[in-house]
Amino acid sequence: MIIGKRLKESRIKKGYSQEELGNLLGVTKVSICGYEKGSRTPTLANFLDLVKILEIEPDYLLGRDGIGVAESEEKYQVSIAKEDIVILNELKKQPKLYNKLCTDPKRNIELLARKIK
Repeated sequence: MIIGKRLKESRIKKGYSQEELGNLLGVTKVSICGYEKGSRTPTLANFLDLVKILEIEPDYLLGRDGIGVAESEEKYQVSIAKEDIVILNELKKQPKLYNKLCTDPKRNIELLARKIK
């Protein structure tokens, strides 16, 4: 699952409209919009073409570039609770919800918290 927000930012950074990127990729503007909103998923071939056209790393577009690091005096340490990993994995199975949360995490988490009270 790609991170729509990152796709949109990368597209804008390269100066492409959705229509221009769609033409380069061989898909419609509607498809690009769907990728950015998380309601559509590109084929593997289109995904690979996207990273080439936008000159970005596949891991960046997939959201696999973040590393939790805490600095101590001796070394860098990475730690994440097993429960957090389970939550993230389950959340990624819901692409619309995941992409919505990525657009404005603080606000959307607050809205979600109000809904379940």
